[in-house]
Amino acid sequence: MTNLPSPHSQSPDAAAPAAPSSGGYARKPRVAVVFGGRSSEHGVSVVTAASLLRAIDRSKYDVLPIGITGEGRWALTADEPDRMAIADRTMPTVEQVTDHEGAVVLPVDPANREVVYTEAGAVPKALGEVDVVFPLLHGPYGEDGTLQGLLELSGVPYVGAGVLSSAIGMDKEYMKRIFTSFGLAVGPYTVIRPRDWERDRGAARDRVLAFAAEHGWPLFVKPARGGSSFGISKVDGPEGLDAAIAEARRHDPKVVVEALVRGREIECGVLEFEDGPRASVPAEIPPVTEHAFYDFEAKYIDSAEGVVPAPLTPEQTAQVQRLAVAAFEAASCEGLVRADFFLAEDGEFVINEINTMPGFTPISMYPRMWQESGVEYPELVDRLIEAALRRSTGLR
Repeated sequence: MTNLPSPHSQSPDAAAPAAPSSGGYARKPRVAVVFGGRSSEHGVSVVTAASLLRAIDRSKYDVLPIGITGEGRWALTADEPDRMAIADRTMPTVEQVTDHEGAVVLPVDPANREVVYTEAGAVPKALGEVDVVFPLLHGPYGEDGTLQGLLELSGVPYVGAGVLSSAIGMDKEYMKRIFTSFGLAVGPYTVIRPRDWERDRGAARDRVLAFAAEHGWPLFVKPARGGSSFGISKVDGPEGLDAAIAEARRHDPKVVVEALVRGREIECGVLEFEDGPRASVPAEIPPVTEHAFYDFEAKYIDSAEGVVPAPLTPEQTAQVQRLAVAAFEAASCEGLVRADFFLAEDGEFVINEINTMPGFTPISMYPRMWQESGVEYPELVDRLIEAALRRSTGLR
């Protein structure tokens, strides 16, 4: 077994709990960057983590990279972002940046934030206390409230949305229900729940066909709880419906079917400042020509470029910024959100979804929008960590 890092071995006081002082912490706050995970967005999370590890201010924070493998093991990983890049159109994995067979264990006692490394046949090794977690997981088992619940039980502050808002941001059905209740416009949709499909596929399919008869083709068939466009199909007619549902259910047994909203795709970032959430300049995702829609390959492999800032009128820019903050507030979000809209042909902004942990890859729209708004990448990371350190865990 290789030697394990011990960032707090410099002095006996280094592993003491972070004590706030008039200038902040008595020592550098310790940030655990958690990435990877069990979802189909594992590789996107690894690429996101690489970008953040390059940007985080090492003079201000101690950093502990922790990767979650595809099987769910929490692994101690190398702090080497160059090993976490897309290569030959292949996404990276946590496994390629860990040299250890053991597991990292978070505390379950809110009075103790010490992280422990365990390996079969060896004495557990304390890795020091963690002051805040930056959870860079995308999709289920990380972005959906599950990891946030674990961190709440552990009493460890973390960047981003809490349990409820993370769950809302992951489930496209309930996200739309929440937005509708707050007066935000959403596009037409229907849902195929697991029991619907398992009990009577014919009836579920007929319901989708009736939806198509009302709203027209094409339809977009999506996993209800997923991101990065995995499992999404554009369906131009009844003959492609079964295959699209099967593909979506490969990622999630619950499926959302959406009608096409004709218009422009507009995105806007929201960031929590000391005085509350603010919106970035918006961006536009132009129509993609080599792909049926803005799918995974267009986003991450072929690097389709968004236009920042979006060519909108001042009135449209102000409107979409207001709506992005309204979506942030409606879902009780914290830290950050990327809000995705359609600017419909009638001039109305229709919200498509929010992303409570948007990508931080070099081509990701969220950091690009904030850079254009005057917040550079390192400051963006710093503001998110500082916002998390200001919040307590538990009910708030």
